[in-house]
Amino acid sequence: MLGTLLVVSGPSGSGKTTLCRRAAAEGLAVYSISCTTRAPRPGEQDGVDYHFLSPDEFSARVAAGEFLEHATVHGNSYGTLKADIVALLERGQNVVMDIDVQGAAGIRACTHPVIRRAYADLFIRVLPAELEARLRGRQTDAEEVIRLRLHNAAQENARRGEYLFTLTSGDREQDYTRFTALLTALSLRTGLDPAE
Repeated sequence: MLGTLLVVSGPSGSGKTTLCRRAAAEGLAVYSISCTTRAPRPGEQDGVDYHFLSPDEFSARVAAGEFLEHATVHGNSYGTLKADIVALLERGQNVVMDIDVQGAAGIRACTHPVIRRAYADLFIRVLPAELEARLRGRQTDAEEVIRLRLHNAAQENARRGEYLFTLTSGDREQDYTRFTALLTALSLRTGLDPAE
């Protein structure tokens, strides 16, 4: 049986990374590690949080066709290695990915048969006042970055209709309960047998 690929998007501060990492920590899925050209934040580790690449390294991998998806967000490049995801799915493992709406659109359009059969997506919506409070509470970004993220969030929210599922975020524990219920339901889908 193929695993499920659940692509999770939402504005910066929506909690998508926390949900995906917790599901992985509890053994419900494998958390996909993306590549990025942005600098590590304090405490982030290469190969754990992201694969941190130079712009030249990233461009070489794009040219080689190694990415399932790649995009530029907030001035930095992000991408997911296709071979990594396909190998996990073929081993029957569920994979969760937290990526932006551009990346999700790229994966949604992917013609690789394993990706197409395993794919589902979720948009995490956060009400504007709550999102601003979360971004400010992180205390990791400058004021101009926060304003940019809030502006981008409005544009991202306008695209939530492209997703199969939407979760309006509120209480973190309730969000996680709903997230894991979706993962469980997706694991019960039929038609994911690669021999079919």
